[in-house]
Amino acid sequence: MLAVDIQILLVIILGTTDCQIIPRIEECGLSCSQGFHCKSKPSTGIFNSFCRDAPASLSSTVLKSMTLSTAMKCVEGSQCSLHLNVKGTLNLDENIRGLEICSLSVDMQQSQCVNVRFSRKTSNKLVGRKVHVQFNCFEVNVAQHVYVTMKTIPNYCEVKLSQEYYVEDCRNNDVGKHIPVCFAGKLDYNVDRARKTISVNVSDFLQDQDYYVRLCHKWFICEDVGSFALIKGKKSLKSTSLQYSQLLPCLCIEGWSAIPDARRTQLCPFKNDTKALWDSIVYNPATQTLAWEPACPVHVTVNLCRLTKMNDQCVDLQNSSTTAPEKQVKYSRVDTHPRLCMKFTTKQGSWVRCPFAHGNFPAWKMRIAGGAEQTQVSFTSQTKAQFSVLVCNKAQLSSCDSVGIRHSVSAGDSHPTSVNISGEICGSQVCIQGWRTDVDYSVPLLICDIQCTLSSQSQEDDENAIRIMLLTAIILILVTMMALLGLKILTIFHRKKHEGRSPAQIIRQSFSTRVKSTSSLH
Repeated sequence: MLAVDIQILLVIILGTTDCQIIPRIEECGLSCSQGFHCKSKPSTGIFNSFCRDAPASLSSTVLKSMTLSTAMKCVEGSQCSLHLNVKGTLNLDENIRGLEICSLSVDMQQSQCVNVRFSRKTSNKLVGRKVHVQFNCFEVNVAQHVYVTMKTIPNYCEVKLSQEYYVEDCRNNDVGKHIPVCFAGKLDYNVDRARKTISVNVSDFLQDQDYYVRLCHKWFICEDVGSFALIKGKKSLKSTSLQYSQLLPCLCIEGWSAIPDARRTQLCPFKNDTKALWDSIVYNPATQTLAWEPACPVHVTVNLCRLTKMNDQCVDLQNSSTTAPEKQVKYSRVDTHPRLCMKFTTKQGSWVRCPFAHGNFPAWKMRIAGGAEQTQVSFTSQTKAQFSVLVCNKAQLSSCDSVGIRHSVSAGDSHPTSVNISGEICGSQVCIQGWRTDVDYSVPLLICDIQCTLSSQSQEDDENAIRIMLLTAIILILVTMMALLGLKILTIFHRKKHEGRSPAQIIRQSFSTRVKSTSSLH
């Protein structure tokens, strides 16, 4: 069993198209079975296109089989071409004078036909014998799709063989090494980002053959971007420089030999350079439309988002998500607030771009002023706009649950417009939220951690005031006592000075006197 499995595996490996060796022919031509004389003549296929009823004695299976294969003809071992090898078998009949073989290119709708005639002397003697015919002068192209027919001469209705055939392409090793159109060449490159140039070096292509190199953007096909060069085959230096405007993921280098239907090779080395993709954001002030169009095919999810002050996170706006592999993304009636941004998310990560962050477009601001019984919310806008404001409890980073009545206000011409919200508003989780209502996409602004008003803090302030007054009184009493003590000492000093005692004696006597008086009290 193991030996059988190995044999099956070898058949599968060696039988693949990539490993198949194309049979060689020195010259193309026609051959028939031994003992039969036949000759070929090119035909347009017109005169034999109309069929006639077959004689009763003629079997509809007079044409036995037809097999198709590819042959390779090489000149001096290098210049090679592909030929269609047609093999047919028929039973010779007195009503058949020959065969017509036609090959139709399905892609190009071009046909080539040949008439194969049998010698009458030979055919009369060998009626009923099988004849094997081989013709291999139909030249075909790499990867060509052909439709081959074999008919009798004369053309009898329903006596016909037909077959489709696909010629090997450049992925076949034998074809890729010997057919000129498969010599795509090898591209090496070097990028000069400062000069925005790509130096391309070409090798492994036809000698003395001109070679084309260009830059293109790869979509369904590789679309030309204008940078193009021709490398002359006779020149020893096989290199050129191409100018580019942006390094994009779909920017490719494409090269091919200057011969018809030459195979092209592509090198797309900038697949990770996605940074420039997110910069093509355009805003139209007249229609308030924010648009982004990918310069390359990319599977990306686009959102509008609000840039927060905490950790520069961008919170998605509701109902703004869209997936855009190749189409333009548009948002109508967009608020031009500096914190309104676009977020682009791919498998590699997320990128945020804020087109209004540089202050080039009209913006609006919201401020609050607290009072004892109400809070004043002010809006300032450079253009006329409608706003809504309400009190809410902050639930998460991106949400705030309403706990009050929604108020509306208009603002414009850079003059502040205010609305009063009654009641005391304060606390770490209490916020005031404001947003524009005259657009479809607006950034909601939140003012949170609102300090409590004076009325709620009056008791605490009174207690602080009493503490300050008590401390001040104590300090004044101490200062007064120190002043009185100093005055007493000076009086005694001047009195004793006249009695002839030194100041130190006076102080000691005064201190001993005070001690005695204190002990006598006890």
